[in-house]
Amino acid sequence: MVPSAAAKGEFFQVKTIISHGMETGLRHDDQGNVIPRKIINKFVCRYNDSVVFSVDLHEAISANPFFEFSLLATESGRLDFVWEEDGGDVYALSHQLAVG
Repeated sequence: MVPSAAAKGEFFQVKTIISHGMETGLRHDDQGNVIPRKIINKFVCRYNDSVVFSVDLHEAISANPFFEFSLLATESGRLDFVWEEDGGDVYALSHQLAVG
């Protein structure tokens, strides 16, 4: 959840939840084969191409992780949310923020 507008110089809250089919690498399929680990290992938020929040994640991360942080509204622009998972897949979402 990100506001669509904020006043210049104002702090605003960013709340994200990443819906993700996590696998621990400890479970087995019906044939007894280990299901490969598949977790989100990095999450980054960029505000107009500058990294403003970044976290490296490890085995203990919950399924569908939730992050909340504050940002200072400096100018109108784009917030990019990028997360990476084991295996190298990268996902991204963008949000426009109007600052007045």
